[in-house]
Amino acid sequence: MSMRLFAAVIPPATALNALEAFVEPRRAADPALRWAGREHWHLTLAFFGDVPDGRIEPLQHALSGVAGPPFPLTLDGAGCFPNPAQARVLYQAVSTGADELTTLARRVRSAADRVGVPSDNARYRPHLTLARTRRPAPLTRWLRVVDSFPALSFGVDSFVLMSSHLHPSGPDYRVIHSVSL
Repeated sequence: MSMRLFAAVIPPATALNALEAFVEPRRAADPALRWAGREHWHLTLAFFGDVPDGRIEPLQHALSGVAGPPFPLTLDGAGCFPNPAQARVLYQAVSTGADELTTLARRVRSAADRVGVPSDNARYRPHLTLARTRRPAPLTRWLRVVDSFPALSFGVDSFVLMSSHLHPSGPDYRVIHSVSL
């Protein structure tokens, strides 16, 4: 058996509350956008995919050894993947703390690699996914909307290992291990 896993930073409740207050009135504004629920908001550090049961405990142990100082992070600005004209993902960008988050992601991926759990090795771009589209769509106007959200700062002093169970109604995320910085 295996478990679908990823490592992430979860913003504190105060940040999630502010994001929810901003997003909630916009959820029905565009039927092409599927807005992520508050319970899905996180900043991914590494996606591991299906990890065999025998590798989960070594992965947790390896991640517990990831060191680094806590750091400030600011969500500010907007972006789209892969580009605004043909976007599939609308996200809240990271300004302050982007370099530190990138370093943390590299350390998490290296620790996982050392115990035989490879990550997706995708180019890392710090972000918090707000919405997705089923088909590529122009989201330029939504970039301006998300960009109008006031900067939101908080401290990053931990990260988590999460399981992801896919369902027709969407993913179910559960924290299975927490690591303090």
